[in-house]
Amino acid sequence: MIHLTRLTECYERGLLRKVAPSNDKAMQSLAQAREWVTEAGYDCDADALRSALMAAYMGYFHAARAVLYRDGIREKSHYCIGVYLESYRERGLLEDEWVLQFDHMRGLRHDDQYSLDARPTIQEVRQSVVEAGKFIERMELLVNGLR
Repeated sequence: MIHLTRLTECYERGLLRKVAPSNDKAMQSLAQAREWVTEAGYDCDADALRSALMAAYMGYFHAARAVLYRDGIREKSHYCIGVYLESYRERGLLEDEWVLQFDHMRGLRHDDQYSLDARPTIQEVRQSVVEAGKFIERMELLVNGLR
């Protein structure tokens, strides 16, 4: 399992570490995810596409981080959050599409933040906002122990 090696590496490098599980922090992170996606919608309507894309990604980030909080994991790497979600997929607790969506959005955010020529399209951003809402709903099921 290549994934297990990457997950182990995230722990060994201190990019993921065990902390006390917190349902309270998980719920707060989900609430923050929803706020970011609402803001992403406003940004999109205002034609602030790069801001909307970043806000949509923050919705993904906080929703995924809610799962980690619930499990008692603290992250120091956006990449390792995706690796952690893969562990759910490998155990049959999360569909592959959600891991792929998180990684796709992480890549878009990275390109927008660090590339000099990345320009999201209105369609790409609108789709990201819609999918972020669905992603939050799916992560909420995980946080609540539902499949």
